[in-house]
Amino acid sequence: MEIATHQIPKKSNRALAKAAIFVVFIVAGIISIRFTPIKNYLTAEALGHFLETAGFWAPVVFMAIYAMGVCLFLPGTLLTGLGAAIFGAYWGFVYVWIGAMIGASAAFFIGRTLGREFAASLIGDRLKKYDDAIERNGFATVLYLRLVYFPFTPLNFGMGLTKVHFWDYFGGTGLGIVVGTFIFTFFIGTLKDVWVSGNWGELLSLKVFFSIAFFVFSFFIPKIIKKTRGERN
Repeated sequence: MEIATHQIPKKSNRALAKAAIFVVFIVAGIISIRFTPIKNYLTAEALGHFLETAGFWAPVVFMAIYAMGVCLFLPGTLLTGLGAAIFGAYWGFVYVWIGAMIGASAAFFIGRTLGREFAASLIGDRLKKYDDAIERNGFATVLYLRLVYFPFTPLNFGMGLTKVHFWDYFGGTGLGIVVGTFIFTFFIGTLKDVWVSGNWGELLSLKVFFSIAFFVFSFFIPKIIKKTRGERN
């Protein structure tokens, strides 16, 4: 009985220490992006110049930057727009999606490793049923939250604090961000192609029309998903 008494505080202290590291990591990431010279390099021109020096490895470097940016709370729309502007609509989509998935996975494991134990200790009977429900319906829950554009990085870390299985999270994320990512990269990439060509007559082309239509439609996706979900319930 005495051994068990010593083990409980020890386990609690370890969970608290991990949670403290987790909070410090998040705060440090936000500060480094918003209040240090790093933000000066996160422009299409600066990043494009840097990737030019990477040559053949430019896509790999970009995906690594995207993944790190996700973990440091850099806005996903900024990184996605840069990817589309630098690599074009189609390859930009591929590199952005892979980078986002790597970053989302890394953030999930950071949250799971550093924060889950402490989060579990705070969960009472009322919250436990929601935690169990997320575990049972992890894929559908994550997919829904991605489709309604729940903030990307907070969800990555947040899901790591729950009981959701990684592969449910990975599958829901991978499928859930495909539509939004493609629409945004297609829109930015198309406008970039017109800008580079200097042929402003292409603004009246079918491709540009579809890119704008897709982009506008993307804002209605969350409402459509919520309405469909509400009717089913």
